[in-house]
This record gives sequence, structure tokens and C-alpha cells, in this order.
Amino acid sequence: MMKLFTLRTLIVGALLLLAPASAWCEALPVFSDTGPDAAAYGAAEHYPVGTPKTMGSQSTLVGALSHYEDVRPNHRVAAPAQPSSQARAPEELALRYTHQGQTYTIADYLDRNPATGLLVLQDRTILYEHYRYARTDRDRFTTQSIAKSVVAMLIGVAVGEGKIRSLDDLVQSYLPETENTEIGRTPLRALLHMASGLSFREVYNGKDDIARLGRGLMQPGSPGAIALLPQFDHRVAAPGTVFNYSGLDTELLGLVLARATGMTLASYLEQRIWSAIGAEASAAWIIDAKGAEVAYCCLSATLRDWGRFGALLAAGGAWDGRQIIPRDYLRDATTSDMPFLAPGGARRNGLGYGYQVWLLPGGRRAFALRGIYGQIILIDPMTHLVLVHTAVRPTATSPTAETELLSLWAALVEQRG
Repeated sequence: MMKLFTLRTLIVGALLLLAPASAWCEALPVFSDTGPDAAAYGAAEHYPVGTPKTMGSQSTLVGALSHYEDVRPNHRVAAPAQPSSQARAPEELALRYTHQGQTYTIADYLDRNPATGLLVLQDRTILYEHYRYARTDRDRFTTQSIAKSVVAMLIGVAVGEGKIRSLDDLVQSYLPETENTEIGRTPLRALLHMASGLSFREVYNGKDDIARLGRGLMQPGSPGAIALLPQFDHRVAAPGTVFNYSGLDTELLGLVLARATGMTLASYLEQRIWSAIGAEASAAWIIDAKGAEVAYCCLSATLRDWGRFGALLAAGGAWDGRQIIPRDYLRDATTSDMPFLAPGGARRNGLGYGYQVWLLPGGRRAFALRGIYGQIILIDPMTHLVLVHTAVRPTATSPTAETELLSLWAALVEQRG
């Protein structure tokens, strides 16, 4: 792995030396075999991928989160024969931002934070593309809960096609197995808002409900998601009244989507979005022991393809003149007029919540797709700016580290706006 990486680096370096001086500052991909605390992330062992039992340890995070499809069974999302073009800026982005009273450059950020990849686009033009910890533009990065946002956008596509009649439909309308249960009586809109009112605890301590659901789905001989639902069929609030971040809500949306479309989530993503945006590489979506995609997690794609997906959302769901995600649905998904979901509400991070996406504070429509360990895609529709950040933060959540990234983002929007 390291020999191939070194050869690739030498070739890129040689090409740069042969290029005219005017091209040296072009926003080309930049590769580095190191990053903050590289030794702790397994640099001496060439960043091992690990196993399902060890992949949560710091020494295997780099390898696992960039080769997740080698650890877990998955369905492939095939890329089209011809990828869409992505232009490159004639000069790489130079940016300064202020955080906690100190001024830093974008290079400082990468030296201070364990990012595996950082990509910045505007109007589908790449401004900045850097990889750390020996990762490359061919690696597929799993972005954890960003899969939730993908599911929400696929729900929008299904609504546009009439496969889902209304977001006010109840779960039991699509999953008759849930009739006469609290789960079955939950509207789809409440699931999209993480406001099902169902009791579900997600704090990433290995003992919470999300861990219980994950183990149930992945264990050999699992009866599948539908059979696991009764253990979570307990209501603590009326639907659409209380925000509670819950992978169960997304898992239910995935079950509804598969039943409504008659397709796997991977196939629906491939045919409706991946091919439409001209992805350059296949993606991989982790499946459970029954062979169904885990809706709340673990869709892997290259950094530039995540950038394409972000650009689709920044452009109101349209791509090359074709409306892929209904525009009105996408606007509803990325705004909120409900006080308990608005930015600055009851959540400690100050973010609001739309349809499986996080709403940024500040008075303008901007939003984020987020996953644990530092995965985030930031999108500003007004400027068509997209920032894709993959990372290996040593803890599942790190509010301080995310605050610094949001400071960088604010400076970027100000500069490029």
C-alpha cells in the first residue's frame, strides 16, 4: 500500500515539475502520508483496517473509515460509464480564519485536526482537495450518519415519483406488519424530523439503544429489522413535538422506502441519484445480516463524489437542467418554522434540524450533513459552496473540534460570498 502511494506521489510530483509555472498553483489533489498523532492511528502498521471488533479503536480508525466495505458486507452503488466533469480553480484556495482569538490558515487546520480528507467546491469547481494519513482520491470514505441525509433525499425522490403519497402518511401504510403499534402510528414527517416520540437512546457508549439495534441487525442469523422493532415500540411523546436524535427513525424510513419503491436502497440511490450526478466511482452501503442496507449508517464514497452530492443539494436538487430531488421538498428539508427544530433551540450544539439534516444558525439557509468521528458536509445554497470533511476524531462526538471547523466555514463563506 505504501509503495503504491509513494509511486503515485512521485509521478504527481514529476508532472508538476514538468508543468509550466502558471499551473503550479492549480487546485490539484494533494496527498500526505501523515497527520496529527499519526503514530496513534497506526502509521507504523500502514494504518490497518482492523476487524468488526477492533475497528472502533484509534489505531484502526483511519483504515476502517476509509475501507469500511472491507470490514462489513455491503451492496455496491455502481457509477455510470461517464463521470461528470469537475473543474479546478486556477489557484488553490488560500484562507485564514479566527478561532478562540487566534488566526489560522487552512493548512494550520489540517495540522491541528485529524482530517483524512478536505474538499472545497463552489459551483462544482474544486477549490481545495487535500488528503492525509496516506489516504488518496481513490479511497471510499464512510461518513457514518451522513447516510441518514441520503435516505431523506431518496424519500424526496420517492415522493416526487408518487411512490410515497404523502409525508403525513403513517408508517403502517407501507409496513402493515406495524399496524396497531406506536411505530405504525408514526407519520413519516415526524421520522424525518427525528421527532417520532418513540423512546430511543443514542449516546455512543456501546450500551445504548443504537448499539442494541446495530448488534441485532448485524448478528449472524438476525431476524431482520422488522422483527427487531417491537423492542423499541414505546412512545414517550406525541409525534412531531419533541426532537430526539434516533437511528431508529432513519431505519424506519429506510424500511418504508424499500417497501414503497420495491428496490433496495443501494439500487434506488444508484438509479435516481448516483448515475444522474455522474459519480466517478462506485459507492458501498453496509448491509445487515438479512441483506438489507443499514439505513442510518455507513455509506462510503470517494471525496469528490461526496462533493458531487453536496453540489446537487446546493443547486436545489437540480443537475444539468434536470430536477433530481423535488425543489420544494429540498427547501422544506433544509428549513424549519417549528421552534423546537429551529437553530438555537434546545439542542446543545445550537444547530436546528430539518429532514435528517442539520440547520446552521446565522439567519441564512445553510445546512450540514453530519456523522460521528468528524464526518461533515457543509452546504451554502446562496454561494453554492460545499465543504466535505472526513476525519478520525478519537471520540464519537467532539463539539470543540466541530466549532473550529465551523469557524473555518464561516470565513470561507465570507470570503467566497
